[in-house]
Amino acid sequence: MFVDKAKIKIIAGNGGNGAVAFHREKFVNAGGPDGGDGGRGGNIVFQVDDNLSTLSDFRYKRKYKAQNGENGRGSRCNGKRGEDLIIKVPRGTVIKENETGFVMADMSEEETFIAAKGGKGGWGNPHFATATRQVPRFAKDGAPGEEWDVTLELKLLADVGLIGFPNVGKSTLISVVSEAKPIIADYHFTTLIPVPGVVRMGPESSFVMADIPGIIEGASDGIGLGHEFLRHIERCRLLVHVVDVAGSEGRNPIEDFEAINSELAKYNEELTRYPQIVAGNKIDLATDEQREEFRKYICDKGLQYYEIIAPIAEGTQELINAVAAELQKLPPVKIYEKQEITPKDILKTAKRDYKIRVEGDVFIVEAEWLAKILMKTDLNDYESLQYFQNVLQTSGIIQSLIDRGITEGDTVSIYDLEFDYVP
Repeated sequence: MFVDKAKIKIIAGNGGNGAVAFHREKFVNAGGPDGGDGGRGGNIVFQVDDNLSTLSDFRYKRKYKAQNGENGRGSRCNGKRGEDLIIKVPRGTVIKENETGFVMADMSEEETFIAAKGGKGGWGNPHFATATRQVPRFAKDGAPGEEWDVTLELKLLADVGLIGFPNVGKSTLISVVSEAKPIIADYHFTTLIPVPGVVRMGPESSFVMADIPGIIEGASDGIGLGHEFLRHIERCRLLVHVVDVAGSEGRNPIEDFEAINSELAKYNEELTRYPQIVAGNKIDLATDEQREEFRKYICDKGLQYYEIIAPIAEGTQELINAVAAELQKLPPVKIYEKQEITPKDILKTAKRDYKIRVEGDVFIVEAEWLAKILMKTDLNDYESLQYFQNVLQTSGIIQSLIDRGITEGDTVSIYDLEFDYVP
C-alpha cells in the first residue's frame, strides 16, 4: 500500500538521575560525596533510506521513544548515555511539527536530522558540595527529552509532473519516454500511486518525470483520489498537461484543461504559476476541426503545444526535447526551508505546570515544558536570557520560589542551569 502521509509522536530519552552517594573506604573518614552523574538520553534521529518509497511503516506504529540515560552510581560512576533511535524515511519526506505547522526538516538533501534531543543527565551530589554544604544529601534528576507530535509528508522528487484527467494517456506516455513501467489499462484510476521514471537525453543528461494519478473535478475537495497526490506536484519544476484532444470519453478537451487547472488553483494557488507544456494526445482519434480548435486555444494562451500519439511514440521526441530545453531555464527542485521552533512557539501551547523542591539552600525547579524552552534558549545571548527570565516571572515560578522562602544568595537549579537568586 502506498502511504505518503503519517502522524507520529516522537519522544527523546530522558536524562538519567544523578546519584547520592558517599565515599566509603577503610581507614578513610568522611570520604565526601561521590555520586555519579546521570547519562544523557538518546536522540530521535530521522535518516534517509533510498530503498524506501512509502511511509507504510508508520501505519500501525505511531509512538517512537529513544532510550533513557542510565542513572549515576556511587564511586563517581556516571550513567551510560541512552542509545539514539534511528527512524528511516524515504528521500523527499518533509517533517512538520503539528502545533505550529512549522517545517522541521526536508529529507531531500539532508541524510540525517536530529528531530528530538535527549535530556541531559542530572548531576550527582558532588556538584552541590560547597564550603558550607560539605555533605549534600541530594542530587539532580535528569532533564526530560524533547517530545513532539509530527506529521511526515512524502513529496515526490521529480523535475516534471504529468497531470491530466484519468485515462488521457499519461501512463502510456511515461512508459515510452522513460524506464518506468506503470500499469496501463483502459479504465479510470489505473494509476493509484505516483510513478517516477528517468528520461535519458544522453550519456550525462537526464531528468525525472512522474505520472501523477488522475485528477478530476473536485479533487481538491477530496473527490476521486482526492487531493492526496496533489502534494506530489508541489516539488515539480515543470508540468506537462496531457489532454485527450479527441474527447474520446465524451468530454470537451478545453473544459478538461480548464477544470484541471482550476483544481490546482484550489489546492495551492502557487501551482497556477508553474510553467506548463501541453501535450494533445489521441490525435489519431480526433477530427481536424477538434485538433485545430484545441491547438489555437492553447497557443492563444501563450503555452507550448505538442501533438502526440503516445502508444506509438509519435511526436513524443519533440515533446521531450521541449521539456528538456525548458528545464534548462528553471531553478532546481523545490526544497522546503527549515523553520526554527522558538521558545515563544513552545510557550503558546505549554500547560505551565511545575514542581519545586528544596534541598538545603538549593531550590530545584522541574517542568517538562520549561526544559523544552531551556533547550531552545541561548543563555549567552542577552535577549534570550531576558526572555527566559520573563518566562519564570510570568509563569509564577518566581513568586512560588518566594512563597517557599527563597532568600538572596540561595541557588535556583533548573536542569543544567543554576544561578543565585537576586530579588
